[in-house]
Amino acid sequence: MNATMTPSSQMTSSLIERNPETPITMVQAINEALFQALESNPNVIVFGEDVGISGGVFRATEGLQAQFGEARVIDMPLTEAGIIGSAYGMAVAGMTPVAEIQFADYIFPAFDQIVSEVAKLRYRSGGDCACPMVIRTPYGGGIRGGTYHSQSPEAYFTQTPGIKVVIPSTPADAKGLLLSALQSPDPVLFMEPKRLYRSPKGLVPVDPTPIPLGPARLVQAGKDLSVFCYGAMVDICQAAATKLQESDGVSIEIIDLRTLSPIDEASILASVRKTGRALMVYEAPKTGGYGSEISAIIAEKAVEYLKAPIKRVAGLDTPYPYSLESVYMPHPVRVMRAMQEVLGF
Repeated sequence: MNATMTPSSQMTSSLIERNPETPITMVQAINEALFQALESNPNVIVFGEDVGISGGVFRATEGLQAQFGEARVIDMPLTEAGIIGSAYGMAVAGMTPVAEIQFADYIFPAFDQIVSEVAKLRYRSGGDCACPMVIRTPYGGGIRGGTYHSQSPEAYFTQTPGIKVVIPSTPADAKGLLLSALQSPDPVLFMEPKRLYRSPKGLVPVDPTPIPLGPARLVQAGKDLSVFCYGAMVDICQAAATKLQESDGVSIEIIDLRTLSPIDEASILASVRKTGRALMVYEAPKTGGYGSEISAIIAEKAVEYLKAPIKRVAGLDTPYPYSLESVYMPHPVRVMRAMQEVLGF
């Protein structure tokens, strides 16, 4: 499976020798992480539907097959169960597969492979076998994708022991967390908010600099309210907090969870014990969503610190709509009103 790994001048210029002071997009950061992983580790294999010649539907793998060859960046048939099953076999055989599911909405045909096989290998083998593989998939709304291209199924997988679930919200986190995922001895579901693929841009280290899986990111410190969010909701919460801070003079803390499983319980509890108020924001349907788990942790371990009821802002308990996407998804006004309700209790 080894391939010649001498970067072309075009690829080197765009991915390795770029100006570190020039902001790049999340999709560029993911592409760069994959390039550097393929370059440094001959066991890394990237594959999925349309990832090779076309570079993926969002161009996250653009140029990789031309650089590393068809044996390491592989176009697969339309069979999600086959893609994940192939990755599972490669991982058991000592490779480091990166399997792309074109949209998170398409991951369900592979659900049994993921939860019954991939996630349970270490347990079933008594710790003798690891399963070092990464499943990349774009998720969430914001691009008018409609019912089958906009869902947020992260909660299904956070309830599965044995698999890590990671969601970046910035280009720098996308690269650093993906590099860490590629070093994990256990499977990682790496969910990429497609709404953020090309906006906003951010500064990203050129050198491969992993960001540890697990710790949350403090987006901004505050003393009156703790807001917990991830993915595309981080920018939404920042916009809402900025407006409310300017109008009401309140101090709002925003925590980007980044890794949903394992969860950074210590950061969540420390923040709530400081502010006494908690708000969860996520774009999946409200009922049974990941924010419910955060609420339960706070209720079980920090209820005596609360000055107001815990509140959630989320998507609606309906299939994801096309024409009413702006109503379905949390937006700054909805989030700001929820902040006011918690603060005014």
